[in-house]
Amino acid sequence: MGQPNSRTAIIREKAKERDGSAEALLAELLRDLFEIEAHDLAINHDQYSLNSLNGFFEADGKPYFFKFHQEENEEEMSGEYYRADILARAGLPVDQPVMMSTLPGEQILVYRRRTDPRFSDVLRTLDELHDEQMASQAVDAESRLNKAVLSVYLKTLHPVTPEQVMKEPVHRLFYDRLITAPEGTYPGGRLASFYVGNEFKFPGATLSWEALSKARFVINGIECRDTLGQLFDAAHDRLHPARLADSGGVTAHGDAHNANVWFERQQGGASLSFFDPAFAGEHIPTLLAEVKTTFHNILAHPYWLYDPPIAEQKFNATAKYENGRLFANFDWTLNPVREALLETKAQTIWKPLLAALKQRDMLPSDWRRVIRLGLFLCPTLVMNLRAGATSHNPTSSLIGFSVAMMVGSEPEQGTDPVSHFLATIDPEA
Repeated sequence: MGQPNSRTAIIREKAKERDGSAEALLAELLRDLFEIEAHDLAINHDQYSLNSLNGFFEADGKPYFFKFHQEENEEEMSGEYYRADILARAGLPVDQPVMMSTLPGEQILVYRRRTDPRFSDVLRTLDELHDEQMASQAVDAESRLNKAVLSVYLKTLHPVTPEQVMKEPVHRLFYDRLITAPEGTYPGGRLASFYVGNEFKFPGATLSWEALSKARFVINGIECRDTLGQLFDAAHDRLHPARLADSGGVTAHGDAHNANVWFERQQGGASLSFFDPAFAGEHIPTLLAEVKTTFHNILAHPYWLYDPPIAEQKFNATAKYENGRLFANFDWTLNPVREALLETKAQTIWKPLLAALKQRDMLPSDWRRVIRLGLFLCPTLVMNLRAGATSHNPTSSLIGFSVAMMVGSEPEQGTDPVSHFLATIDPEA
């Protein structure tokens, strides 16, 4: 990822080799940026670091935690990256870095080390263990964080211009992954490198990109209205930054998946707080603000996105391609704690936020489409879903593309978890 002169890109690549070279380069980067001597440096190799790197080190006798998020062509991006004070000024609970660099290709945040787990780790435990008390505590903490976030959204909701929206770094997570900069070639970026021209192996079927992109998915008996290729085309059209000013803008984290959220146990409960505001902004398109957290904290679980080998063991999946249709059948589903989180997200953020947009005449008529397209790009472009390309296998790949289709496309008939979710947040319902 990134340009050859991006030091963070080089460190991320070297970290895969696990030979100590990444740690040496990182220590050199920390020395150059902050004039500190880092030692006992340890890079975390966890399943949530899909586009980032984090870990620990000590300097001057103090323990620290570091994290950086690295994107392709970030040296070309406009706007300020890692605007860590934006969320604090707005009143959101956010861990402030003690050291920070926003230099392109050398962007890194350093925090005082905490012993608190990330919320992602707490929920990963709940995916494995049935613990009603812990699950209730987690959902309650999520509800209270959502209410704080909603308060900021309603306080900061304002009309925005296309020019303001286009400067927000959050588009690096959506539209910019569809194209190749700086020309804006489509299909380009991750879409082209991950999928176009490749072969896709599923349990019982192997398809070319040409066939897969045009196939009508039938997921556990429910047929999708759109094809995979049509959804990418629609996202390229509708999620263009210049077209997203119609729902106003808010101050938001923009990438608040639970690996960017601390879980702090307190007497009688727990509280949540953000960190790593790499894509925070004050003019984030309102309909995109909660998309990443909704998908990655709920619909990406259990297992299939972050733990493909476990998904292969846990779930049965079969595919059959016939007359232009891909029949995908599997027994993956949301578990109770993720279902509870989705219901909480619907009732404490999405429903009141959409109601506020409608009341202020800022709700586009195609709001469902915008949300669906944002959700669709989360799994397809955060990592390569093609079996064998990264950690995905035929089973997790089939589930992954099917979930992407389920979130992106309306069903021809019937209902699924996403159409039910959208019905519950409809301000006119």
